[in-house]
Amino acid sequence: MKILVIGSGGREHALAWRLAQSEKVQKVWVAPGNAGTAREPGVENFPASAPATLAEFARREKIGLTVVGPEAPLAEGVVDLFRSRGLRIFGPTRACARLESSKEFSKDFMQRHGIPTAAYRAFSVAAPAHEYLRTRSAPVVVKADGLAAGKGVVVAGSLEEAHRAVDRMLVQASLGAAGSRVVIEDFLEGEEASFIVMCDGREVLPLATSQDHKRLLDGDAGPNTGGMGAYSPAPVVTPEVHARVMREVILPAVNGMAEAGTPYTGFLYAGLMIHEGAPRVLEFNCRLGDPETQPILMRLKSDLYELLDCAVEGRLAGAQAQWDRRVALAVVLAARGYPDAPRGGDEITGLPEPGEDLHVFHAGSARRDGRLVTSGGRVLSVTALGDSVRLAQRRAYEAIEAIGFQGMQFRRDIGHQAVNARSR
Repeated sequence: MKILVIGSGGREHALAWRLAQSEKVQKVWVAPGNAGTAREPGVENFPASAPATLAEFARREKIGLTVVGPEAPLAEGVVDLFRSRGLRIFGPTRACARLESSKEFSKDFMQRHGIPTAAYRAFSVAAPAHEYLRTRSAPVVVKADGLAAGKGVVVAGSLEEAHRAVDRMLVQASLGAAGSRVVIEDFLEGEEASFIVMCDGREVLPLATSQDHKRLLDGDAGPNTGGMGAYSPAPVVTPEVHARVMREVILPAVNGMAEAGTPYTGFLYAGLMIHEGAPRVLEFNCRLGDPETQPILMRLKSDLYELLDCAVEGRLAGAQAQWDRRVALAVVLAARGYPDAPRGGDEITGLPEPGEDLHVFHAGSARRDGRLVTSGGRVLSVTALGDSVRLAQRRAYEAIEAIGFQGMQFRRDIGHQAVNARSR
């Protein structure tokens, strides 16, 4: 079986790495991939990203299954295109992907189906948005309605900051079409967690829980990013919380999509805020998280291809995933200037050899003139396994000590909430 993974980040590197380990997989292609996927055993890059080109490649190479990593091709309808050509692909259709590609659609959907989330209003004109803000109290959240590559969410600590965010999106058009409409929602207190499942249109298979770290700096300070690290499992998702999330969030979402005539297939990610055991949804994503995928797949003991095959064929009922009992923790190494203006072209040195308890997944890396260099904002995800959060931390940070590139940024406290919870 030949597999195609669409995307170029750390999430796609982790997917390709795990899929290549299946005895049923002959070869994994990654389109367009990165310098890390190019060196992975059993994996090869295909330098293309246009959906039509990828569909033709899949037909020509007799690809048995395509897995979509990032959100943009899903929003463009890559799943619809592949299916129209009789090609097997795992991911939501364009209609289902609106749960991520439109914040307003997602919030309206949650409201209709009784899924707990924050109070909100949507605006396309600045004046009424400013008027609404004057009725709220800080902190408050301003979100671009469309896809903005992780830059469309502003958690404003003051109303003045929120007003500036509205003006940047609606007046100055800083995010282009993605910010031509904004959603303003109340700030939710609690601890965040990522809850990701596989869906086959009817049945659901939960994956291991995880927790992302969105802020750039230690102590959850600084600007929001695409994610500076993650670990799995997330202790805040107790068995009781897990049951509530399935009952109050995941199943209503999947059933709601089916009732609308758009059955949901693919990964479904609920970004949660958990307060006193009660989960509320911050956002839905229609794919695996990045960097959550890296620690989740480090812990996966089951054959990933077999699980995906069950999902594509509508056979998830009764499927089970086996997990390593250890903790996995990923630390993102970001380029100078990230997240606003990341610099590329800096040489990367000191990468460790992969081991049973350590793997470095590439995202923003490339080969130029024989050198490994930075080529994006989030460059690497150093991912380690350990018998506890502290031991996984230690293994990851020990590996990072040898890695270097100019301006390298990373947080030194990934997993701090789990460590602090255990010390209380």
